[in-house]
Amino acid sequence: MRVVRQHRLSYDAFIAVCQQVRLKLKLEKPKKDRRLPELLSLTELKKFFKTVQKCGDTQHELMLKLMLYTAVRVSELVNIRVTDIDLDGCKIFIENGKGSKDRYILFPTDFRLALQTYMEAHEDHDFLFESRLNQPYTPRRIQQIMRKYADKAGLARAVHPHLMRHQMLTFLTAQGLSDAKIQLISGHGNRASLELYQHLSLAAVEGDYQKAVRNLEI
Repeated sequence: MRVVRQHRLSYDAFIAVCQQVRLKLKLEKPKKDRRLPELLSLTELKKFFKTVQKCGDTQHELMLKLMLYTAVRVSELVNIRVTDIDLDGCKIFIENGKGSKDRYILFPTDFRLALQTYMEAHEDHDFLFESRLNQPYTPRRIQQIMRKYADKAGLARAVHPHLMRHQMLTFLTAQGLSDAKIQLISGHGNRASLELYQHLSLAAVEGDYQKAVRNLEI
């Protein structure tokens, strides 16, 4: 760092020097280990949602269940607007999701009435889920909410928004849905499998999804 200061290198120049050093010394960045997410057991998952229900905040309960059922990313969840909900089709439009992609996500038919009742009780909402200040939640706030309920449930494992996504996608895999169908539901991108995914539509996946999610008794 003394040399950097002495020669008054800019940040870009410093990065360029580091790159040349790595090339000269033939250094390679260590590969990161891809660890499988540590999922909750079904008993722990039920305990978590039972605790949420007991606390009596309907909005929190619907929000967290929707996150689980749809495997939506928390950054996408907080931007869902009331106008994005298709109650008849049991699907939600996700605008400008990860990778700047638009897509639809599915929710269970049994969840439709609860969602409709909630929306009718909050007709002034622009976003589906809003705070008391009529502002959309932030991902950070949802993390805090989940941590609070996990602590009250006495769960030793960390519970966070992305865990709900992993839980649902793992569950759907165990229920026999193909990788191609899960890719469509989750919004994952995979160039190597692009040809396989192209012939699928959300309508082709909906039946298997609705059948599978009925076995998730949360």
